[in-house]
Amino acid sequence: MNVLTDNLSTYGEGFLGTLELIVYAGLLALALGFVMASFRVAPVASLRVFGTVWVTVLRNTPLTLLFFAVVLGLPRFGLLLPFQVFAVLALGCYTSAFICEALRAGINTVPRGQGEAARSLGMTFAQTLGLIVLPQAFRSVIPPVGSTLIALTKNSAIAGAFSVTELLGTYKTLNELGYNIVWTFAWIALGYLIITLAVSALFRVLEHTWGAAR
Repeated sequence: MNVLTDNLSTYGEGFLGTLELIVYAGLLALALGFVMASFRVAPVASLRVFGTVWVTVLRNTPLTLLFFAVVLGLPRFGLLLPFQVFAVLALGCYTSAFICEALRAGINTVPRGQGEAARSLGMTFAQTLGLIVLPQAFRSVIPPVGSTLIALTKNSAIAGAFSVTELLGTYKTLNELGYNIVWTFAWIALGYLIITLAVSALFRVLEHTWGAAR
């Protein structure tokens, strides 16, 4: 218990750093995932190809390698940003591929006839997607999107290896101070558990309120 009480500020800083990463990366992932899912079902072939390449590359690239590519590669092109921003970009882009596939699967659950009926009424692709398809698809994608954001929470631990303040990285400071490594990691694990349970509870409420009946 002394590990926590003696270093509450250190744990708190790491906990808040992880929360910040999750919120910003999660918002980026949701936005990019929505755009890529729209591309993947778009009637324009070039957009479908772009969306497919985006998903294929990111889903099959190790997240650690993506971190190296962002942190070491972007500065070579003159893009100098704080490490935390690089971490948000890496986590957000990586997670967006999985969000995209979850959304696309939800879109595919909507009967094709509804889209055809909307187009017969003169609605554009954007109107059909935004007003007819996505509101129905949203109900079925709540559980997979929630699971993806829980995975994002755990993936955020990689950012600690790239000079980003987050929960797992607190073990370095505490290990140097001579604290028991087992209890150090136990309290870190509890922090992640709190976050994942909170995300799970949020999506359980969303599913109960708007989820599709099973």
